[in-house]
Amino acid sequence: MPAQRLRLVFAGTPDFAVPGLRACLSADADVVAVYTQPDRPAGRGRKLAPSPVKQAALAAGAPVEQPESLKAAEAQARLRDYAPDLMVVIAYGLVLPRKVLAIPRLGCWNVHASLLPRWRGAAPIQRAILAGDAETGACLMQMEAGLDTGPVLFSEATPICADDTGGSLHDRLAEMGARVLAEGLGRVIAGETLHAAAQAETGATYAHKLEKSEAELDFSRPAIELERKVRAFDPWPVAEANVAGERVRVWKAEAREVGLGTPDSEKPGEAVSASKHGIDIACGEGVLRILKLQRAGGRVVDAVDYVNARADLRVR
Repeated sequence: MPAQRLRLVFAGTPDFAVPGLRACLSADADVVAVYTQPDRPAGRGRKLAPSPVKQAALAAGAPVEQPESLKAAEAQARLRDYAPDLMVVIAYGLVLPRKVLAIPRLGCWNVHASLLPRWRGAAPIQRAILAGDAETGACLMQMEAGLDTGPVLFSEATPICADDTGGSLHDRLAEMGARVLAEGLGRVIAGETLHAAAQAETGATYAHKLEKSEAELDFSRPAIELERKVRAFDPWPVAEANVAGERVRVWKAEAREVGLGTPDSEKPGEAVSASKHGIDIACGEGVLRILKLQRAGGRVVDAVDYVNARADLRVR
């Protein structure tokens, strides 16, 4: 008698989780249900919109569940009715109570966008860029009650490049997370017993959720910190600053050391140069050269176009 196929339940909500869902759908297993958050208002019309995971699940013909919470006995009974062998969770956005973690025969797996124990929590991608980390990665973790504290099954690392943004790193880690998940699924389906490694007791850091209030560029800080913020906050919440008296969103910038043809006598926040090369703003340490920016209600433009539209800017 052939062995029964692995029964999977997937739980996820945003774009980051979609490659992981596809890995589950491509595995030699049965995805018996896809859990995602309820439809939320989106766009200018604030109409209810399905999550990216729901859209992908419906396109694949997978059953979709959208409970407001998994704390209720009814929601837990519904999950139990699916008789899952394994539950895969990626950026679901809802807390999984202990009773839920205990339902699948093989427990619950989570794909996390960092090299644990560094950057546990909600915003590991952006926090890694902000901190100036040289590398990050994706981990496949056996879930337990603590926040991202479970033992790691598989991981893959990637360098954080000088031009990486929150968006580019997000996309790379989403695909990387799907790969480590596929590795784990393939081995379990083949009958292998996996052994997870406990996270190191030292080196744990917490990646707090991003807040829009963090988007302000404080020019009293070193230019390299502000460059990282601009990169980390692309595409959300996007860095903001007052540039030569106007409030703008800053989409691309680079830190420059004082001494590279830029005066070092200006006060932090003053524009020391505005030319076809960019807009140089004095910082607490060094100079931040703004390369792409956006006026209120306008489109994203290169700094040279902004300078040409601002006759009052000093060009030198």
